[in-house]
Amino acid sequence: MRLTTVATPEAVHAKSAEGLALLLRDALARRGVAHFALTGGSSAGPVYTRLAGMLESWDGVHLWWGDERCVAPDDDEANFKIAVGALIEPAGIGADFVHRMRGELGPDAGAEAYAAELSEHVEARADDGMPVLDVIDLGLGPDGHVCSLFPEHPALDVAAASVVGIADSPKPPPERVTLTLPVLRAARRCLLHTSGADRRDAIDALLGEPSPATPASLLERARLTVVIDDAAAGQQRPSA
Repeated sequence: MRLTTVATPEAVHAKSAEGLALLLRDALARRGVAHFALTGGSSAGPVYTRLAGMLESWDGVHLWWGDERCVAPDDDEANFKIAVGALIEPAGIGADFVHRMRGELGPDAGAEAYAAELSEHVEARADDGMPVLDVIDLGLGPDGHVCSLFPEHPALDVAAASVVGIADSPKPPPERVTLTLPVLRAARRCLLHTSGADRRDAIDALLGEPSPATPASLLERARLTVVIDDAAAGQQRPSA
């Protein structure tokens, strides 16, 4: 794991955008394609607004999502809507490269449809069939959740599916679609970013022993980059 602290939330946004751009350029250089899963939440827009202008070309970058609420794509709560305004339209990314989670189908049908789309477009691991995304961008909840994988939730135990529907999210709205932990762990790189003192306990738990009480602690640490501000770092003071 690489852990970087910066002074402010704005610096987190800038550093995260720079890191994502580097990872996407590397994937494009190595394989000619980059499968990139986006996050939602309050930090997504500021990061993606910066990222939109950082690649010389977005040709070959396929956009996916880590999770989505079961709402219409133009709903203010939709992660997709955030990405449209901050990244997709400014970067001019074509519809053929945008693979949104269809949350309006409901959790089960939405999960089934997204798993099929991943299987169609993304290389799978030979051992377990999990799709291998090049880059997954992640936020972090104050309870340590990532995507819509919440502490001690049965979805954390899903091992044979790439996508799962959630009907009882502890955070509203209750119905969601999310990538599973095996997909997050199979990714070539994950970048997690967050800020604020209310994330300090979650960061401490992330850095501790892996536990379903803190889903972020279950990520594959060898391929994980974490970017936080001083307020979230607490006693953690790694160099940038």
